[in-house]
Amino acid sequence: MTKNKKEKPEQTTEKLKDTEIKINGEDTKSSPDSDNDNKISELEKQSEQFKDLYLRTAAEFENYKKRTDSERAEFFAYAGEKVLTDLLPVLDDFDRTMGSFEKSHDKDALKKGIDLVYEKFRSVLEKQGLKIMESDGKKFDVNLHEAIMQQPDETKEPETILNTVEKGYFLKDKVLRHAKVVVSS
Repeated sequence: MTKNKKEKPEQTTEKLKDTEIKINGEDTKSSPDSDNDNKISELEKQSEQFKDLYLRTAAEFENYKKRTDSERAEFFAYAGEKVLTDLLPVLDDFDRTMGSFEKSHDKDALKKGIDLVYEKFRSVLEKQGLKIMESDGKKFDVNLHEAIMQQPDETKEPETILNTVEKGYFLKDKVLRHAKVVVSS
């Protein structure tokens, strides 16, 4: 009899381990699979949100690139507008001078008219930042000058600029065109 009593408690504990207790039709024991499913579901939602955010950001960046390319193209297309607007009165003065040249043969009046137009033209260019490079009598500088010829001169030091063949210009502080000069040897 004692043997039967001992076997029964062992069988009941084994049966309890093997059986799942259900309350209201649900497992009381939490399964690792359901926790993982919840985590996977949350991660999938997060992944979708990040993907959506990435796509929106990429589209926004593409629109930004297109807009800036368009603005840059427009800027370059109309970059000279201010200079040209300032030069229109000079062009008008040249037209008037050419018209008066055909009517009058007074050379002094024509020269005076051309001098006035030339000064107006230079003032417009200076207003835009153009400066004439003064070179005659100065030391040759490869950053500013282009030597087109060397000429012996006993009165000047070597590499002194004797004559400017073509003027050099600055645009503000940048060399726009190097001066073409004759240098002493």
